[in-house]
Amino acid sequence: MSAQTVNRRSVLKGALAASCALAASRFEWAQSPGTDRTEWYREAKFGMFIHWGPYSQASVEASWPIMVPKPGGIAEAEYRALPKTFNPTRFDPNAWVDLARQAGQKYMVFTTKHHDGFCMFDSAYTDYKITNTPYGKDIVAQLARACHQDEMPIGFYYSPPDMHHPDFRDTSKPASENWHGEPERPEWPGYLAYMQLQLRELLTRYGPVAVIWFDGLNNQEKYDGAHVLRMIAELQPATLVNDRLGVDGDFETPEQFIPTAIPTKGVRITGVDPSVSKNLKTTVPAPEDFRLWETCMTINNTWAYNKNDHDYKSVRTLIRSLVEVASRGGNFLLNVGPQPDGQIQPEFQERLKAIGAWLTLNGDSIYGTTYGPVQNVAGLRTTAGPKSIYVHIFDWAPPLCTLAGIGGRVLSARLLANGKPLTFRQTEDRIEIEIPPAAPDPDVSVIALNLF
Repeated sequence: MSAQTVNRRSVLKGALAASCALAASRFEWAQSPGTDRTEWYREAKFGMFIHWGPYSQASVEASWPIMVPKPGGIAEAEYRALPKTFNPTRFDPNAWVDLARQAGQKYMVFTTKHHDGFCMFDSAYTDYKITNTPYGKDIVAQLARACHQDEMPIGFYYSPPDMHHPDFRDTSKPASENWHGEPERPEWPGYLAYMQLQLRELLTRYGPVAVIWFDGLNNQEKYDGAHVLRMIAELQPATLVNDRLGVDGDFETPEQFIPTAIPTKGVRITGVDPSVSKNLKTTVPAPEDFRLWETCMTINNTWAYNKNDHDYKSVRTLIRSLVEVASRGGNFLLNVGPQPDGQIQPEFQERLKAIGAWLTLNGDSIYGTTYGPVQNVAGLRTTAGPKSIYVHIFDWAPPLCTLAGIGGRVLSARLLANGKPLTFRQTEDRIEIEIPPAAPDPDVSVIALNLF
């Protein structure tokens, strides 16, 4: 290593340390003694997931084309060569944060390393990284800095599987033969040390980290998760950790589906709907039994950028998905796959901004709420605030909206979007609300009930 390289890295580390110190001062709320670590997360409800790397150039999914190749797909050697041409000159981290704000999203989670092993940060422990591409700059550092300046909580997705590292698997073989990892090899402890060193980099170089989002795939116990959780807690006690490292985390992560039952403690839902797998009733649990959870979902059918995937979910579907998730107490982590040049494609931007427009009028029914008292009723969903019940109506059917099971005395009712008061009648077992002929919103209209 040349003296010039050493000096450059020292300057960069100094600049990052100064940036992190400034950011930490702005996020003291997350470190205050006695603060519920999950409070901000429970209130946020809606976040942006970002899958991005050299693979975006080929319009293929992240990592999976070399792990589970398809006939006619990209060859492993071609996939591994993609960093040589990766130069996202139009990447603007502030534009990403601005878009998340316009969408009403309250946190961001970025893929620092996917299963292919390529690092989007300037790790000292590998050459397979963004700073060895034509672009040459630390993407994670830029995005973290932009988030901290805007006080946007940022989380880091980090893949424990690593197709590039020779201690994870015998890299002389195709990844398709041993992508599960080979913990029986004597090199395995070396890989665990590598993983922990990279996590230390992420937790010490880039300021406050809201979430570490693991994606451990199968047999997650092989990653010594208990030790990793202790290390994270020592470095950043406020950081939340998901459930994909073989040990219990702070929240569950169902992927590409929304549980039909409210998740409860002791029922694992990462891969399976609990109401199906456990025959659970769709009833309302006691607060102490509730399990914090987050559905991650794509806007089309691909996590990474794919110029050939035009199967976009509609604005209505996405808004209703957000409502479905919130009605069962969860968070909605909606993914974007930026283009090879670093910009987010117009189809994603349009949908995100439309969700944000809906939230501008109806956000009180989502942010800071939990699961509602009325569950499993066709055509509507409910969320609950401290002194309010919010009724999200999918199927507008005037002249009356009738509900049973509110469980409290209603003082007033109004349309949330415009504040128009509504006439209602409440008996011991139900409430009837007079609604206008036309729905205020074509996607989801919300009635706010203020409780005594």
